[in-house]
Amino acid sequence: MTFSLAVCSEMVFTDLPLLERVERIHAAGFAVEIWDWTTKDATALVATGAEFTSMTGYVTGDLITDGGADDLLATAAKSIPFAQAIRCPSLNLHGTGLGEGGIPVRPVEVVTGDMWLAAVRTLSRIAELGAANGVTFVLENLNTEVDHPGTPFGRAADTLALVSAVDSPHLKMNLDLYHAQIGEGNLVELIRRSAPYLGEVQVADVPGRCEPGTGEVNWPFVARALADTGYDGVVAMEAFASGDSDIALERFREAFTV
Repeated sequence: MTFSLAVCSEMVFTDLPLLERVERIHAAGFAVEIWDWTTKDATALVATGAEFTSMTGYVTGDLITDGGADDLLATAAKSIPFAQAIRCPSLNLHGTGLGEGGIPVRPVEVVTGDMWLAAVRTLSRIAELGAANGVTFVLENLNTEVDHPGTPFGRAADTLALVSAVDSPHLKMNLDLYHAQIGEGNLVELIRRSAPYLGEVQVADVPGRCEPGTGEVNWPFVARALADTGYDGVVAMEAFASGDSDIALERFREAFTV
């Protein structure tokens, strides 16, 4: 089983300008992921020759308020031409827009039943938008204990419930195992339950959010469990380098070569 390995350009080679980071990641044999597209030049990204597997697929909005849902749909629609220009097939979403330091713009303390129903309606509209434009949106889980307090639908169990409720090939899960380890644990069972809905998997070790091999997770074991489900899609390192970025990339490659 061979995964498509990608690296988030926002978190490695951080002493270099972004385009040079993309070039270094590409030269090392990995695909590339980016965050906020509004600060980037699509033509310059394409000129690097890199393959892009994921980018943030909205600018503002949320899943649960009428105005937030409309903003999410509108900015998701604006994100699609950029994704098409760089030939990026997956556009990443969160339970709500994130502000400075990853803090939710609209934090939620208690998620109600009405919020769940509103989120399913919003994501159904997102899936229709993806189908109309030939792209796939992926919904990422986020931990609320350390990095993103107040994010609604932050657990992987939540994103799985929402994605399975919509049940569209144009809305899948971005299963972030770093966030899941902090918030839920039991990663292998989580992978098995999520397998039918996976559009992407992201990894970083815990604690510290650095490359695999720097923390508590047995990544080769997790990688084998993921391969055993039949998953052969993108596994992306969304992690800081604990030291040298080239070494961090090689540690990631070693952990997910199965």
